[in-house]
Amino acid sequence: MKSIALSFRACWHGMTPYISRLLSLLAVLSLIGSLPWWSNQDPAARLYQARYGEPGHSPEQLASIRAELALDQGPVHYLLNWANNLLQGQWGESWISGQPILPGVVDAVVVSLHLMAMALIVAFITAIALSAPSMLLGLKGRARPSSEGLSIACVALPEFLLATLLLLIFAVGLGWLPPYGWSAPSHWILPALALGLPAGGLLGRLLSDGLSHTFHEPWIATWQASGFSQRRIMMAVLNRTIPALIPQISLVMVGLTGGAVAVEQVFAIPGIGRATLGAAVAYDLPQLQGGILCLLMIALILGLASRLIHYLMLGRYLRSGALPTATPIQYAAKHPSRTIWLLGVLLIGGCWLVGITGDPISSEYTRLAPPSLNLWLGADASGRDLLARLAHGALITLGLTLLAGIIAFTTGLLLGLLRQGIDGPVEMANATPPVLVGMTVTALNGPSQWGALLAVSLVSWAPLAAHTRALLEETRAQPFVRMAPTLGVSPWRNLWRYQLPGIMPTIFRHALVRLPGTALALASLSFLGLGSRPPTPEWGRLLAEGMPYMERAPWVVMAPTLALILFAIVIFKLSAYSLLLKRQARA
Repeated sequence: MKSIALSFRACWHGMTPYISRLLSLLAVLSLIGSLPWWSNQDPAARLYQARYGEPGHSPEQLASIRAELALDQGPVHYLLNWANNLLQGQWGESWISGQPILPGVVDAVVVSLHLMAMALIVAFITAIALSAPSMLLGLKGRARPSSEGLSIACVALPEFLLATLLLLIFAVGLGWLPPYGWSAPSHWILPALALGLPAGGLLGRLLSDGLSHTFHEPWIATWQASGFSQRRIMMAVLNRTIPALIPQISLVMVGLTGGAVAVEQVFAIPGIGRATLGAAVAYDLPQLQGGILCLLMIALILGLASRLIHYLMLGRYLRSGALPTATPIQYAAKHPSRTIWLLGVLLIGGCWLVGITGDPISSEYTRLAPPSLNLWLGADASGRDLLARLAHGALITLGLTLLAGIIAFTTGLLLGLLRQGIDGPVEMANATPPVLVGMTVTALNGPSQWGALLAVSLVSWAPLAAHTRALLEETRAQPFVRMAPTLGVSPWRNLWRYQLPGIMPTIFRHALVRLPGTALALASLSFLGLGSRPPTPEWGRLLAEGMPYMERAPWVVMAPTLALILFAIVIFKLSAYSLLLKRQARA
């Protein structure tokens, strides 16, 4: 009996991750299928207002709408009916136009996949260009990561911000490329660059670090002493390095589904992201359900494909334990110049102090007034001081970012303590860009900064939870932790006294490193109309408000754009600097 119980327990532990993934998928599908009942308002009343543009309605009109859309039969029947129609290929009809959803969704998905494929080409070319110096230095015996300047410049510019810059420079300023549309190859260049360069910058940095570590493995010196050609060594190094990066490449590819929404919106591309965003704003729930389902399916397929590639490339080595280990690497520390940092802090602080004394709401100046001595950054389309709005918006952006970081850190740490059952939620959250959650929250309760905070918090905990669980598994394998129960130490005391103190600093630094991405995610939601409402001076909101006047008054776009770029670069550099100080302290 004991052997049967042990076998059942081992089988259960082996099946738990798959059960968790299945339940998570069913939960997400149920959430999508029952969207009308997650709103704090009557879905029939919301639909009447969205369809006819009038808030007033009679009970008879609402009853007619409920009967027309089968809303009078309750959420369970609606969900089951939606799932049954979905399996039969009937995705329903738009609540606004009354047209079938599936043909339009298919056409939009084709456009989005075309955009993502071109962006992947740009990303891989960028990654190769950024990591090429590391490969060349490694072949010469001087392996180290390449310069991080270009990588940080690419990563610090999110898709919506880079799209705005490219549109401002190459379409509006120079007139080399068309600003909008998707009908000709010339329309493809700017969107592909906007979507592919941030991904390429991150992949380039990861590949550069991976190559430098691989070149420090002992077998490299053996191959070089044996007279192997540089071409053969290069191919072997790539074969050793790339499989370890497949999980990160998977996250980058999944991130393209969220970034495509912003790029399609900026360049007016008729893709599934733009169509889904329009459905969220218009409260067209069937269209929103179809769009979210397609975007989520694309993200899940990309994630599963990367896991399969990783298994095919490294599976036999992982099973045999034949992977070589790298020797610890110590690079010369590069401290940022204190003079440059001091001057930068004084300049930014001075501008902020000047702006924070101004009024960000009142319209005291001429519409779209250019920058001057009295109006350093000019005025927006409502005659409001841009510097004052940026200064006050900095408090909102930083406050929301820190709050989202605290929520993600706390949630990730607590869920990471669980030994079983979080595989599915973690993978589902990693496969869901914040913009998808933001569109859902906006469709149900309207846009708000707290809705944007909720959308980012619901998915940003997953990497921290996975990291926490991985570190705890290593810590629990330590001899002193395994011996603690035999000495009478309770499981709770063992966790609180001996396990958590060892992993908390690492998880905290991980949360700090993720703050730039959190800030840019919140700004992108506001830029897309899914976050702060006017007249709140949130930076993403400022950028969205200035877009219609980009040709007449480019300063209304350049001011929030430069603020976001500077903010992202500073946080990236500070995060990297904190990690450098920690490594030096350990050394």
